[in-house]
Amino acid sequence: MTKKPIFEKGFGMKILNGIAVGSVVVLIPGALLNELFKALLPIFPQGQFVLDATSLAMTMMAVVIGYAISMQFKFTPIETASVAMAAGLGSGAWKFAEGGSFLFAGSGDIINISITATIATIMILYINGRFKAYTLLLTPTLVLIIAGGIGVLTLPYVKMFTGGLASMIGSLMDFQPIIMSLLMASIFAVMIVSPISTVGIALAINLTGVGSAAANIGICATAFGLAITGWKANSTGISIALMAGSPKMAMANVIKKPKIMLPIVCNAAIAGMIGAILGQQGTPMSAGFGISGFIGPINAINLAGGWTFINILQAIIAFIVVPVVLSFIFRYVFTTMKPIVSPEDYKIEVQ
Repeated sequence: MTKKPIFEKGFGMKILNGIAVGSVVVLIPGALLNELFKALLPIFPQGQFVLDATSLAMTMMAVVIGYAISMQFKFTPIETASVAMAAGLGSGAWKFAEGGSFLFAGSGDIINISITATIATIMILYINGRFKAYTLLLTPTLVLIIAGGIGVLTLPYVKMFTGGLASMIGSLMDFQPIIMSLLMASIFAVMIVSPISTVGIALAINLTGVGSAAANIGICATAFGLAITGWKANSTGISIALMAGSPKMAMANVIKKPKIMLPIVCNAAIAGMIGAILGQQGTPMSAGFGISGFIGPINAINLAGGWTFINILQAIIAFIVVPVVLSFIFRYVFTTMKPIVSPEDYKIEVQ
């Protein structure tokens, strides 16, 4: 049997894609439904089932990420289950309790989930049929105990690192919210068109408050900016898809011509600052979604104190009006006044 190299071309991309897909899948139901059903609880108490279901989904993030990564590598069902179990064990969302019971809380540490799932994936690639008839017996056992065990050992240190990073970002946000919002919006504007999961990063560093809103606004700026600047080159459907929250569609364009992000980053930087001036806030879950499902504006309105006219108006201005207006301004600046990019640079080829 010819063995494939473990770290073949695209290994890192497959891991990142699996993490991105898995994390978004478990968060989308809650992001779309939680705030709505919380508001409806007084008149529709049965909605508590939806809140419970979405909370349960979040505790399964590690398993879903393990599954999504396995799909990227086209693993067998036995191998897929092995990676998923190991990721779950190393996630930190499932805690050992007294009397042999378990506690399920939160989604776990996404960085440690990624580390554990990557180790499990490497083990599967190394095993690659070596156990033959004993695959069913040995593969899940070894991957669970070794990869999952390593995840359990690394979890406290990873949580210490991510906790320290979150504290540092929080301190910087408190010290200089305007400048930090500019940086946060710009960084997330670029990350959303890279293989990196913005949702995963926001969860990993526990991005909250003004920083979360700035990150979300940065993604909004990317979505609107890509659609509006490339409107003449793309079909209406693609432009709407970009604005609806799928800016990763433009990843190939950005890799080929990084300069097309210049008007986008300018947009994000200014929009992020305006969001901070307007006092917009968010949660770790809302930070990485952009305008998708109106998750950012809804969370900002709730955190501002509720659905008053002024809160709704400020959220619409920060997350929609400002990024859209700036998209038209910077399209004119960079395609007409200083023609560095053209609409054709933003043309997305759909296979």
